[in-house]
Amino acid sequence: MASSISLAKFAHPLVPLNSSARSADRPLFSDPFFSSASSLLAASSSAKLPKLAASRSTRLRAVSNVVKETNLNSAPSPSNLLITKQEGLVLFEDMVLGRAFEDMCAQMYYRGKMFGFVHLYNGQEAVSTGFIKLLKKEDCVVSTYRDHVHALSKGVPARQVMSELFGKTTGCCRGQGGSMHMFSKEHNVLGGFAFIGEGIPVATGAAFSSKYRREVYKDESCDQVTLAFFGDGTCNNGQFYECLNMAALWKLPIIFVVENNLWAIGMSHLRATSDPEIWKKGPAFGMPGVHVDGMDVLKVREVAEEAIGRARRGEGPTLVECETYRFRGHSLADPDELRDPSEKSHYATRDPITALKKYLLENNLATEAELKGIEKRIEEEVEEAVEFADKSPVPARSQLLENVFADPRGFGIGPDGRYRCEDSKFTEGTAQV
Repeated sequence: MASSISLAKFAHPLVPLNSSARSADRPLFSDPFFSSASSLLAASSSAKLPKLAASRSTRLRAVSNVVKETNLNSAPSPSNLLITKQEGLVLFEDMVLGRAFEDMCAQMYYRGKMFGFVHLYNGQEAVSTGFIKLLKKEDCVVSTYRDHVHALSKGVPARQVMSELFGKTTGCCRGQGGSMHMFSKEHNVLGGFAFIGEGIPVATGAAFSSKYRREVYKDESCDQVTLAFFGDGTCNNGQFYECLNMAALWKLPIIFVVENNLWAIGMSHLRATSDPEIWKKGPAFGMPGVHVDGMDVLKVREVAEEAIGRARRGEGPTLVECETYRFRGHSLADPDELRDPSEKSHYATRDPITALKKYLLENNLATEAELKGIEKRIEEEVEEAVEFADKSPVPARSQLLENVFADPRGFGIGPDGRYRCEDSKFTEGTAQV
């Protein structure tokens, strides 16, 4: 296993406003694990790919490549590997589950089994797996509208997530949340949020709750941390900055995880952000800022381990920018005609699942048979989830009125003292699901 990384060395000192020094004059990080994405975007001299920033001057490499290059003359051994066999298989299984589940969602959507907007996670699995598989059950996850895989990584059963997408009562929100609002009290998944940035204050509140229980109620066993996932487009919104300030001021146990897939629907990150290096906003608020290769689960995991450890030890928040890429359009209703085909094909060669599989095989952490066995088992699990969801009952019409207000029964009590939802005439005219 690799030794723990100190995130302090990744937070650069701020340059005075009147200084002539520019970030292009220095590399992002002195550590070889972290550097630039510019080389990733330059697939060929003829490809018209967006350049992230000239200041990202050094090459971004996968952790596995770094280890391989430093051990060219030695055979793989447990001392120079980043993960154990068991850890590697857990990571592989979770990523394969996320990919297979989303691929099945695409099929079901086009067959008319799902409704509304469905945003898939294909290509970004290394971020979800790298962070969430290091959490305890008591830790919290707050997601976005691209939330299916986050829920799966946190342990929500595939059949519950699929049923929710089908709008069935057996879903994790009884069919009332749908694709963009996954929630599970049991697994501390505090919701997917459809509006940009609205989940960040919820995550900040969850982190505050953990700190309050520990310091005010003197509950020494309370060391929960919170992960707040959001995209690059969110980082131009006010809630993001307000919550960074609060979290740093109160040293809250939270990690802000930016899934920078370079596009906010059809808007390039470079055209929408004055300084595309999101990680820099961490040091501006007094917390470490880290830029990591979000296509390499081992690299994400190593950063996540230290960031989660800092939060659990009471050392405060961390901002982590994971540079990743989605393989599909913004949603299944998006024909994805705005991104350059050469850009998409370039990132397809950096598939995080393929990279992890190669690492496991090259370092004798798994055999082809073991990995194929996992893939087969996941395929069966996803197919069973579809069958379960398809056979599950739809909600009663009266359920449309529940959980609208604080009253758990719905719209409340009518003048006659009875719950309004019990009046058969109250739901007349509502659509039959």
